Amino acid sequence: MVILFLSANLLNNSAYRYRTLMLAAALCAWQASAETLVLPPIDVDLVGEISVTNARQEDTLLDIARRFDIGQDEIVLANPDVDRWLPGADTQVVVPTRYILPRAERTGIVLNVPEMRMYYFPVSAADQPALVQTYPVSIGRMDWSTPVGTTKVTAKTQNPSWRPPQSIREEAEARGEPLPALIPPGPDNPLGNYALRLARPGYLIHSTNKPFGVGMRVTHGCVRMYPEDIEILFPAVPVGTAVQIADQPIKIGWLFDTLFIEVHPPLEEKKQEPAVLVESAMDLINAAWEQRPLVLNGQALKKALQEQTGIPVPIAQSVRD
Repeated sequence: MVILFLSANLLNNSAYRYRTLMLAAALCAWQASAETLVLPPIDVDLVGEISVTNARQEDTLLDIARRFDIGQDEIVLANPDVDRWLPGADTQVVVPTRYILPRAERTGIVLNVPEMRMYYFPVSAADQPALVQTYPVSIGRMDWSTPVGTTKVTAKTQNPSWRPPQSIREEAEARGEPLPALIPPGPDNPLGNYALRLARPGYLIHSTNKPFGVGMRVTHGCVRMYPEDIEILFPAVPVGTAVQIADQPIKIGWLFDTLFIEVHPPLEEKKQEPAVLVESAMDLINAAWEQRPLVLNGQALKKALQEQTGIPVPIAQSVRD
């Protein structure tokens, strides 16, 4: 399946602007954290780079994931042939730290649920390049799904107490693990040391006392972060910050004259037949073509939809006159 269209090249100015921004950011001492990336121009959608690391004898994939600020499912999908628990000394492990930005306004917090990754677009000073911070997160289990839609941060709490809802207490009671009505701050508190309360009642973005669950569907609908990540995010996010929660298992985006696709397994309760997944991808590709005609590599598209590694792969080229 190959589609051919004709168009003029539209990317030279964007390529120059983005490369200039990347150089400027590299010279700024305040851009030191690995999860902070230069925000590209609006017609460039990819950030970050893929890297490879060698496992140490004592490593699991989960250890490597946390070291590189990656979620558990992310690193497993990117390394399907590597043993999760015993990768082995000097085994090469792909670190999937390249991302297509979700289809959403580049403002506030954007959470893409099937990707289990959050993006924060801080307000930048006039003399500094715009940035995006990205973090792996845990989301709600199938029976406690994290709701999609638009909300906002309504409160920030350091060292929060937790009052488990009655539904969660009943679930714990049924497991033979009853919960108290109030869990005070401390190492046994599932909220960890920081919590951002959302306008949706009962939903938080918070730390955790179980960090190896980050990057999996393990919560009752809240959004969990690595403790070290929310320590960075918490002071930076003001009350009132917009939060967009999206369900985008397929993302496409441009990097100069190349169109990439990034495919994540759809949420279990929204599993689609392969033909429906192809149709969804083609809808996105056709929308991209309307703005910039392209030549599509059908085999690359088919492989990406089958493998669902979560890594952006090139599938098309824009056509120049």
